[in-house]
Amino acid sequence: MESLLLKSILVHNHTLQQQFPLVSMDFSWLIEFLKGMVKPVCATAVVFLAVALSFSQKLGLEVEMIVAVLRAFIQLSIIGFVLQFIFNQENSGWILLAYLFMVSIAGYTAGQRAKQVPRGKYVAGASILTGTAITMFVLVALSVFPFTPRYIIPIAGMMVGNSMTVTGVTMKRLRDDIKTQINLVETALALGATPRQATHQQVKRALIIALSPVVDNTKTVGLISLPGAMTGLIMGGASPLEAIQLQIVVMNMMIGAATISSIMATYLCWPAFFTKAYQLETKVFST
Repeated sequence: MESLLLKSILVHNHTLQQQFPLVSMDFSWLIEFLKGMVKPVCATAVVFLAVALSFSQKLGLEVEMIVAVLRAFIQLSIIGFVLQFIFNQENSGWILLAYLFMVSIAGYTAGQRAKQVPRGKYVAGASILTGTAITMFVLVALSVFPFTPRYIIPIAGMMVGNSMTVTGVTMKRLRDDIKTQINLVETALALGATPRQATHQQVKRALIIALSPVVDNTKTVGLISLPGAMTGLIMGGASPLEAIQLQIVVMNMMIGAATISSIMATYLCWPAFFTKAYQLETKVFST
């Protein structure tokens, strides 16, 4: 009788688990996540050291440091769960959605850097989208990376972040240089030069300043510091030889995406800098 009752209970529980799977949800992943957060929490000790130094030197950065660390903790935790969900999906649409989200945030951030550029957020977003999309297409077409979320999303994130910085600097520097040398540009336009010809030196200077950190970083990679992707692979157990192979790809794609994005930004800025009659839009440079 007891064995029949026990069997009935087991069958009933199995039926409930099939009908209501949430009742038997496995929380082992959450336990593992909490265990893994012990070391990151311990690492906040150095943040408290920085806060103490800021307080002792009266820098006034204590609150900003704490807020920044809390934001990073929350944002990274959320994105970790989101990526885990996306990696478990077989629908490539999630890749496109994640990519467009990153480009949108990057375009907004780069546009904030160049506030004086009209429609700067849209210019930055379109530039970043163009540069990173072309670079990613080439990498996938050459079978450097498979078109899967586990590869594409992290790689796209690195390219988008780097292109965001370069694009923002390019737009701001170009606008500031034209404003500083506005008389030279107007003289060239009066002599019949096109906007591209009249601002050639300003465009060149803006691109060189924006791209120089990327180029310099590529020149000194491995000599001064080990890059993040390479360090992560080595700490994850990969051999140094495997790590450098990926890092070489990463540095190459950084240069490609950043260059395309920054040059595209200069072309997209012109409609806001010049009128249809090839005259400078004075209101853009008045502030």
